[in-house]
Amino acid sequence: MNFEIHKVYHVYNRGNQRQIIFFDDNDYLLFIRKMREQILPVSNLLAWCLMPNHFHLMIHVTEKGCQNRISGTNEISELSYRLGILLSSYTTTTVINNSRGISGSLFQKRTKSKLIHDQEYMVRCMHYIHQNPFVAGLSENKLEHWKYSSFPDYAGFRKGSLCNKNLLFELTDYDAHSFMKDSYDVLGGDVVKLFY
Repeated sequence: MNFEIHKVYHVYNRGNQRQIIFFDDNDYLLFIRKMREQILPVSNLLAWCLMPNHFHLMIHVTEKGCQNRISGTNEISELSYRLGILLSSYTTTTVINNSRGISGSLFQKRTKSKLIHDQEYMVRCMHYIHQNPFVAGLSENKLEHWKYSSFPDYAGFRKGSLCNKNLLFELTDYDAHSFMKDSYDVLGGDVVKLFY
């Protein structure tokens, strides 16, 4: 993956052959801890959502994230390297330590990233990421009921420190006071359709 300094990317991956990647609460919490360890030292996390068989991250790349490093015979960005460590260390820990009986790769081979090119697209992507559990029927008809996303932080139900909410508001000129209303106004609309 190629990243540019101060750009924002939607990064996502799913289970190999759409298999489950988060089997229980401990797995979600482990992945969150690994996101904190691997991503936050080199970039800003603006929004995130973990689903049973996939994840979405919205990342603002810093200068540290774009620094190159040698990995094997390749030169890659620090953020790309750390995303690889995030997935491989999570896979090793959850599969081996919990005897899941899985062989082969837990994740699809390539993690994908899409450049978010403007403010409007960034806001739409944030809403899309947060709507995933609702659309999948996992949140009991309330966006705030899915605890494995940054939605409860933006909505004020939780004081998480994983996301840099202020940076997202700064980059988009988004009004934090309209977040909850906007989140429900766009459900089932163009935001969901845009990304599916």
